[in-house]
Amino acid sequence: MDSETFVLLIAEPDTTHANELATELAGHEVRALLCADGADALLVAGSEHPDAVLAAVRLPSVDGPGLARTITARTGIPVVLGVGDGDGAAAVAALAAGATACVAYPYRMKELLPILRAIRPDSVPAGGPALEHGALRLDPSTLQVHLRGEPIRLPLRELRLLQLLMQHADRVVTRAQIREAVWGGVPGSNTITVHIQRLRQRLGDDQHNPSMILTVRGVGYRLVAPR
Repeated sequence: MDSETFVLLIAEPDTTHANELATELAGHEVRALLCADGADALLVAGSEHPDAVLAAVRLPSVDGPGLARTITARTGIPVVLGVGDGDGAAAVAALAAGATACVAYPYRMKELLPILRAIRPDSVPAGGPALEHGALRLDPSTLQVHLRGEPIRLPLRELRLLQLLMQHADRVVTRAQIREAVWGGVPGSNTITVHIQRLRQRLGDDQHNPSMILTVRGVGYRLVAPR
């Protein structure tokens, strides 16, 4: 196995879709291993030790949440779950069982690749220029954030949230847009609020009187240039 190539095990019952996804990922230096059901995916994960597993919720033999639970417990390999309309409960169960992240299904490269880069930043080439807004800078190629020249360490979810806000700087980003882009559409009554609070804290923004990530009541949030 080439140590520089990201190896992704894809558990997907639709073989046509799986092959198309594997071809597209190959252009981003990701080598795909394909399985059509959860039981086979467990065997391949144990024998091949991929960098991550991408699993659909609905799989024969062992479903996506069950796959995430077993692989996480036995191997520690990161599991990303593909969730579609109506899969909210399964996604919540998978995250509780140890899944690393959820991503919208059918898959979109602009959402999938940042997750793979976060798992192994050295292996998946990043695209797009660095984002800058006032004294805030985010570089997608290195997943690094700097505020007034000082590095800010952010977990993947908060980094993706900040990236979305920076891509729409000075404009309102709705909670629905955030839920779709960062959580793959998975519902959660308090999840976005909690992550906004954590992101403000890491950026040194006042929780009670924020000057950087502003709340637009009943709609969403707006990022303004830090002083």
